[in-house]
Amino acid sequence: MGTLRARAVRTLSPASGFLLFAQAAIVVTGGAVRLTGSGLGCPTWPECTPGSYTPKPYQVEEQVKVWIEFGNRLLTFVLVLAAIIVVLSVLAAGRKDLRGLALGQVLGIVGQGVLGGVTVLTGLHPATVAAHFLLSIILIAGATSLRAQRFAPFEKEDPAPLVKKIATAHIAISFLVLFLGTLVTGTGPHAGDATSERFPFDLRTMAWLHADVVIALFGTTLALFVVHGVSSHTKKRLRIFLVIALGQGLIGYVQWFSDLPELLVGFHLVGSTLVWIASWRVWLSVTKRMESK
Repeated sequence: MGTLRARAVRTLSPASGFLLFAQAAIVVTGGAVRLTGSGLGCPTWPECTPGSYTPKPYQVEEQVKVWIEFGNRLLTFVLVLAAIIVVLSVLAAGRKDLRGLALGQVLGIVGQGVLGGVTVLTGLHPATVAAHFLLSIILIAGATSLRAQRFAPFEKEDPAPLVKKIATAHIAISFLVLFLGTLVTGTGPHAGDATSERFPFDLRTMAWLHADVVIALFGTTLALFVVHGVSSHTKKRLRIFLVIALGQGLIGYVQWFSDLPELLVGFHLVGSTLVWIASWRVWLSVTKRMESK
């Protein structure tokens, strides 16, 4: 039993790391589907095309789009496998504190599969596309927590009340930035398919609202730097967050003033995932006593 538990503990570290990577990767591949106009490459669900779960032969151009969409669907099975390995490792290692997080990953991935089907069946309605992304963000937060706790359980931290309030505002504003980003995306030109519906908002107004909240996020970040009672570990996480967020902001402005080229939009999507992970790690460092790993 001791040998089995030791192996499970050793497995948990790479397994949780791969799960986090895969959760972030599926966001990026989902963005590739949208930016290449491949969102309805497989026009139905759970089948790819009526009567077939795999792509059928098409003209070369359409075949590429079908396989981009189908490849994104296949990545879901990789995620399921990774999540199951994490669950088994958590159980074998006797980590009762991680059971909820690990099981939540499995259930969330299944939910993502169903929501992905709804997205296809509604013709890539921007509301379902946004929900698909935001559920991924929640799963990434859970995977980040799993990864952070892989060596030992967290001990509850008791920060100064003002620090806790600012940290709560920081993670809430981070989520709001991403939420507004989905509204900008749902209003903009990259719908995933030429026939897909768009939000009836003014794109410039939504983009500037998104940028204004980003500025508020930077202000909250600086407030955490200077407030009394913030640990050195949290400040380290804040510095990492600030570097990533500044890079993300630069990409955002460049893509806007260059008329939203697909490549830069793709980089911005990658950046949004990294910003969220960095922000969640700041939140964990404030609310939980973490090892400096």
